[in-house]
Amino acid sequence: MILNQHALVYVLEGTLELSYGTQFYTFKPGMTLLIPRNQLGRMTKLPHQDAPFRSISVLFPEQLLRKHYETRQGNSTEEKPKGHLALDRHPLLESLFNSLIPYFEMHDELPPDLVEIKISECLTVLDACNPKVQGLLSSFSEPGKVDLAAFMEQNFMYNLSLEKFGYLTGRSLTTFKKDFKKEFNTTPGRWLTQKRLEFAHDQIVVKKRKPIEIFFDAGFENLSHFSFAFKKQFGYSPTAATSLS
Repeated sequence: MILNQHALVYVLEGTLELSYGTQFYTFKPGMTLLIPRNQLGRMTKLPHQDAPFRSISVLFPEQLLRKHYETRQGNSTEEKPKGHLALDRHPLLESLFNSLIPYFEMHDELPPDLVEIKISECLTVLDACNPKVQGLLSSFSEPGKVDLAAFMEQNFMYNLSLEKFGYLTGRSLTTFKKDFKKEFNTTPGRWLTQKRLEFAHDQIVVKKRKPIEIFFDAGFENLSHFSFAFKKQFGYSPTAATSLS
């Protein structure tokens, strides 16, 4: 999961699970969270018994954020939350989401003018409920240059293009490849494949997870590609690895 826009999520029914590397979070009905743009993570939506998972999600386009905050003094230098920002229950939030439910149950597309009005209402409510929101949403800077080794070690399992990895580390593709070679003494593609396979091997042999359960978590698009790369690396298939102690 990586969003190009900030997202406000309110859980109506079921359970929402978020994970960032080794950190896991669970959200139940009535809970609200704000997920920043360019945030790497995994999202799992779980039904409740026979009822499907239901939520309200609002995305904030940059042009509407700029319009909303151009006359407001936001503290964009405040430290940004890592992962997501969980919002406490608040009467204004409850009222906001109750008013949005009918729109999500409609089959017709909403008029653009109405969408802009409702997004502006969301932003006004968020500003009133949590001061940290304004600092996050009023910042429009691109990702800055970060420690490449630390970032890659933490995020290698996400199936992103090299261009996206470069962008998230504050580098052009050319600079990313150059810095990567200097840091790891190999190419990004080879390093990523090696790390993902080592991670998958540990999950199968040590954590006793099934290949079909972990190939996506390890950064592979499909099971067949994962199985081929795994056997090429270790000399035996992922299924055979399940019998190793």
